[in-house]
Amino acid sequence: MDEGSNGSILSSIRNLFRKSDSPLEEHFRDAVEEGEINSEDVRILQNVIDLEDKRVSEIMTPRPDIICAEVDSAIGEVAELIVQHGHSRIPVYEDNRDHIVGVVHAKDVLSPLLTPQSPQATLADLMRPPHFVPETTNLRTLLRDLQSTRIHMAIVLDEYGGTAGLVTLEDVLEQIVGEIGDEHDVLRPEEVQEMPDGTMLVSGRVPLDEFNELFDLELVSDQVETIGGYFCELAGRIPAKGETFTMGGWRFLVEEADAKHIETVRAVRVAEED
Repeated sequence: MDEGSNGSILSSIRNLFRKSDSPLEEHFRDAVEEGEINSEDVRILQNVIDLEDKRVSEIMTPRPDIICAEVDSAIGEVAELIVQHGHSRIPVYEDNRDHIVGVVHAKDVLSPLLTPQSPQATLADLMRPPHFVPETTNLRTLLRDLQSTRIHMAIVLDEYGGTAGLVTLEDVLEQIVGEIGDEHDVLRPEEVQEMPDGTMLVSGRVPLDEFNELFDLELVSDQVETIGGYFCELAGRIPAKGETFTMGGWRFLVEEADAKHIETVRAVRVAEED
């Protein structure tokens, strides 16, 4: 698919009905009712059209959730990050996350690790230049940009030039076709589940205000909206499976976490556990 193909598809869809004043959604609905197209195809078409109205900031992995490596990290340390989090590309920063200086690919660390007798390369030797996009970029423009540069990941910048987050080609494609899982993805539970042992299993996506109401807490943040994001903000990184946070008579244990966010948290009453 070439650089202009996305725009051509969108223009063709709109031009097909340009002589009618009816909303495009009505034409799609009529086409489904007449059997000319199935509802799943309509959903994908609508999602493609909606790309122009969505911004990178809506789908990016926020700054606190990014798995990064310092530029002076050892190659082995970066390999451990890749294995632990299952991420094929790791941003590299100097001093702090507002200064992303490169991206290292998983395949690039293999040779130094497999040939230790050779002169050892540094992380700076292996990393590739980062690709930056403003957080206000719409997804249609982002998709065209990633396709034309053949890049799968971009660092998202805020209005001050600092790092706001990270976005991947997969993130954009999921806006069109739905979530793309693999064999390593953890199946998400319902938002809140009461377990037979009396503990509670809570999705990391539960909004902070709902979490406060559920556990009678008063957690506040100007940076994040979910409990998973809150614990990441509290830790200054993605907490590993098994890490705990104790507050308000509860101990919250990270049950599952991936490279982007906390998946589930197990809540245990401290009085019951101790």
